[in-house]
Parts: sequence; C-alpha cells; structure tokens
Amino acid sequence: MGMTLSEKILAKASGNKTVSPGDIVMAKIETAMAHDITGPLTVNTLKNEGIDKVWDNEKIVILFDHQIPADSITAAENHILMRKFVKEQNIKNFYDIREGVCHQVLPEKGHVLPGTVLVGADSHTCTHGAFGAFATGIGSTDMAAVFATGELWFKVPETLYFNITGELKPYVMSKDVILHIIGEVGFDGATYKAAQYGGETVKNMTIASRMTMSNMAIEMGAKTGIIEPDEKTINYVKTAMEKHGTTRPFEPLKADEDAEYEEVFEIEVNDLEPVFACPHAVDNVKQAREVAGRPIDQVFIGSCTNGRLEDLRAAIKVIEEHGGIADDIRVVVTPASREVMLAAIEEGIIQKFYKYGCVVTNPSCSACMGALYGILGPGEVGVSTSNRNFRGREGSLDSEVYLASPITAAACAVKGELIDPRDL
Repeated sequence: MGMTLSEKILAKASGNKTVSPGDIVMAKIETAMAHDITGPLTVNTLKNEGIDKVWDNEKIVILFDHQIPADSITAAENHILMRKFVKEQNIKNFYDIREGVCHQVLPEKGHVLPGTVLVGADSHTCTHGAFGAFATGIGSTDMAAVFATGELWFKVPETLYFNITGELKPYVMSKDVILHIIGEVGFDGATYKAAQYGGETVKNMTIASRMTMSNMAIEMGAKTGIIEPDEKTINYVKTAMEKHGTTRPFEPLKADEDAEYEEVFEIEVNDLEPVFACPHAVDNVKQAREVAGRPIDQVFIGSCTNGRLEDLRAAIKVIEEHGGIADDIRVVVTPASREVMLAAIEEGIIQKFYKYGCVVTNPSCSACMGALYGILGPGEVGVSTSNRNFRGREGSLDSEVYLASPITAAACAVKGELIDPRDL
C-alpha cells in the first residue's frame, strides 16, 4: 500500500522507508519559527534547561507580528528579550516589527520548502501546507526542543482527502470553499488528521487562494492542511529564494497513486454561494442570504487568512464599484506583509482605501487577535476576513464576529449590514 503526501514527508524526515498512520516518528525539522508572543517562553525554556546554543542558526526564523509596534511594557520587554537572543545565537533570519505576519513572510522570504517538515509556535502554521510541506503548529516548550535538537516526534496522522471540483462563480472565493468544508466536517471533524486538498478547483487556484485553504485547516482540528506541489508551487518557491538571495535544496513529493485515505470527500463548487461563519463558531456556516440584513458596526480586511494582495484587490474593487462604504461603518484594512503593502501602494489600492474612509494599519496580526487594532465593544457586530470568530476573539465577550471572504466583507462595508455580495 502506498503512502499519502504527509506520510511520505514524515517518512523521509525520519529516515524511514515507509510509515503508517499511528506510527511514532522522530522527524528532522527543516524550518522552525517563533514570534513575539510564543518566542519568549521558548527562549526562557532553553535557558532554564541550560541550553546555550541552538541546533542551526540558519533554519530558525524569529519574527515579530502580534504586538507590533509594542503596545505595552510587557510587549516591549518581550521584544528586547528576543532581540537579545537573536544576537546571542546569531540567528540569520530575524524579522523585526517591520515585515508583517509570520505566515505570509515565511514563504515570501523563501523559508517554506516543499517536501519538508516545518513547525511554528503558532496554530496557523498549517498555512504552509499550501506549498507541499508538512507544516504544523506546536507549543513553545516543544519549540525549545526543536531549537535545541532540530528534531521533534510526531504521530503519523490519518489523511482526509478533499477532492474539490468545479468552477467558482463570480463573487465566490477560496474562503467560501474552506468555510463550506469546515461547516460540513465540523470544528473537530479532522482532529489530528492531515487535511489534503486536491482536484481541478485547487489546481486552478492561485498560491494565495491555496494558502487561505491551508490556513484554516486547524479550524476543523487538522494537524496540517496540505496541497501537492505543482509548477505554480515550484515557481513561487524558487522566485522567493532568488529574490531574497537564499538557496536551499528541496525535493517536492507527491502521494502514491495507491495511497490510502481515511475518508475522501467530494466537494463540488459549481453551485457554491457566498457564506458566513456565524457567531460564535467557525463551523456555524450559513449561506449569506440566510443571515442578510443584520446591521454591523465594523469590517476587518486582513490577517494571515486574507490579507494578501489578491484579497485587497478584490475588496477595493467592490468598494470602488459601489461608491464607497456606508457612513456609519468602520473598516480596518491590514495588509499581511510589507511586501503586500508596497505592492498595494504601487497599484494605488491603499490610496483608494483611504479615499473611501477606511483605516489602513501597518502589516501585523491587527484585529485578528483583538489586542492591537479594531477591538469590538460590547454589543457590536463585526465582519472579518480572519480565521476565528470565537467569543471575545476580536474584542468584547459581548460582541459578535461573522467570518467572510474579502469580497463579501467589502460588500457588507458598502451596505452597512450583512449581505450577499451578489445582491448589492
């Protein structure tokens, strides 16, 4: 019996010819990432264990993205701690407050390699599965073990295969596809499994759209959200490395034809409509027209899920075509990275957002973590392109968050209420 993509990557990383679901393997890590929230615990754990040297200062990535610029004394202290660690260990890949969200910056800088194991001390590290890597989030103490040894144990997961076919209609994005899938599977339907996406629809998606799909695998409990690498993937990775002067060998892997999946889901998207994930659960998914008409207070366009250039383009197009946003609506726009911000400025997108009264922030996690910008107050309702709508995720415990695609979110900003973008 052949192996799935995740099994082949874990077999290679652990030096095994074959692995099966349930096996425990010790895998070599190719890339390890920690940020300003999770990094300090990792560093302090290393110090407490008397470990004074990391395993590889070129394969570790340290990045600030959650509390940037520092929004408290504690945040500033954490930044100081991490900067000191970077200097002590001569960490080659350090991105201070200027670069943006880790899950966007890592692939942009050429740190995500197909066929390898990548770990990050952040749950949405599964985003990088879009590049054919076994990418997953781990805890800060596990990350300390990785920083020290370059290895980590894994239980080989079962794989759920999502065969996605059909052509997306106008106003429907990959965010609608993944929300639909999560609504079908449930918030825990893929717990500790690899969610693999394939089919003609995925092949036709841009890299950015694939990243949205992989990013939200964790919202159904998956260990990773992985996509077989193709020509688009290889071109992106090679271009990123060339652009930033890095060269690291990699071997793209694919599943065997006779790979065995725990379950195969057939997802046909020809008739898929825009959707919302309604409060207070990501799997509480309803068609946009089912909940249309609910007044809202704020729209957030950004995050590691939908803060890329194609997302900003899609959102501003809707706003521009309809003459701007509603008078009493706040719109917070946060590009996912400096690279995205600069490209959006060059295209005139940022100027247009400002023209129509939106607030554009520096690249960061922004409103997605409810601690930096765009906090919702008691009783307020927000529409967000991020990945979670748990109670209190974007502010008050008494606020409500509806997750949507950039197109749908922009339509809500125009109308001042929940709406199907086709009905503007």
